[in-house]
Amino acid sequence: MHITPLSGSRAEIGEAHGRAHAGLITRSLEVYDRLFQDFVGLDWAQARQTAGRFLPMIERSFPAILEEMEGIARGAGLEFVDILTLNCRSEISLTQASGGCSAFALNRDATQWLAQNWDWRTDQLHNVVALEIDGLDAPALISIGEAGMVAKIGMNEHGIGVCLNAIRSRTCGEGLPIHVALRKILESPDMDAAVAVASRDRVCSPAHFLIASARASNEGGQAAGLEVHPGEPGRLAPEEGMVTHTNHLYARAATCQVEDFPRPDSRPRLARLDSLLRERLPAEGELDEGELFAILSDHDNAPLSICRHFNPDQPPEERMETLFSVVMNLTRRRLTLRHGKPCESDESLTVQFGAE
Repeated sequence: MHITPLSGSRAEIGEAHGRAHAGLITRSLEVYDRLFQDFVGLDWAQARQTAGRFLPMIERSFPAILEEMEGIARGAGLEFVDILTLNCRSEISLTQASGGCSAFALNRDATQWLAQNWDWRTDQLHNVVALEIDGLDAPALISIGEAGMVAKIGMNEHGIGVCLNAIRSRTCGEGLPIHVALRKILESPDMDAAVAVASRDRVCSPAHFLIASARASNEGGQAAGLEVHPGEPGRLAPEEGMVTHTNHLYARAATCQVEDFPRPDSRPRLARLDSLLRERLPAEGELDEGELFAILSDHDNAPLSICRHFNPDQPPEERMETLFSVVMNLTRRRLTLRHGKPCESDESLTVQFGAE
C-alpha cells in the first residue's frame, strides 16, 4: 500500500481524493449497498434519503468538511449525497453492524503509543486507503480508512492521534456522524480541542474514540477513552499508563445513558488485551512497533481473537476479519500500518512528521 498525498483547499483535497480513488470509492458504495440491505433492509436509494437527516448537524458543527465531500464526489464522478451517505454509514447501519476492533493507548518510557486492529467485512479489504492531508486551514494529518470517507484512524503533526471502536446500539440523536467527528479530532491542535469534539460538538451515535497526545505536563503524553454518544461522553482515564477498549461500553457515564448490544467476544478480547499488555511487554526500557504488532497478532480464543481470521461458523453478513493494523508513536509523530492481518506480514508502511 502507498500513501496518497492531498493538499490545498478543502475542495482541492476532496477532488484529488476522488480522482485518485474513484474506482475504490465506487466499490465502497457497492459494499455498503449490500451491508445496508443485509443489516437494516435499506437499498442505496433509501440509505441516501436517511443520510439527509445528518446534513444539518454537519452544517452546524463542521461545515467546511462538506466542501471536501463535494470535492470527493466531483473527483469520483458521483453525486454529493453518495459521499454523504458513505460518511454516515455507521449511523445508517447502527442498529446491527458492529466491528470487532481492539485498541489500546500505552504510555511507556516517556513515549505515548496508540494502536489498534480494524476489523470489518472482508469485502472492504482492498478499499482501504492511506491519506496524507495537508490543508490550508488545519494541521497536516494521516488518516487510514475507507476510500471516499473523510477520516477514520490516524494522527496529526501535533502528535494527536485517534482510534475507533464500533459500538452496536439503537441510539441516534444530535451531533456529528462518527467519521466526520474523527476528522475534526484529527484537525485538533491539542488534547483539549480533541476532547471537545466529543463533549461540546457531540457525536450522534455511540462509538468509542481513543484519543492520545504526545504532549502532557509529565512529558510522556496523555490519553483518554471517550465513549461517545449524543450526551456527555463516558471518559476512561489511563490505568498504569494504559487505556484499552473493544466493542462494549463500560464507563458509567455512558452505560447509564446508552444501551449497547455487544457481541459475546468483546469482553474476552478486552480481558486478553489487558493481560497481554501487562504480561508480554518488558517492564522497563524502550518499546518498538514490532512488540506492539505482536500484541495485535494474538490468536487466543480464535477465531474470535484480537487478530481475527475468516470464521465460516458466522452468518455471511456478519463475518469480519482484521483488515489493517496501526501502531502510532505519537511522541515521534510516526505511524506504521500493516494492511491485512498483522500476523501474516512484516511488510508495513511508515509515515513520520517532523517532531516538534
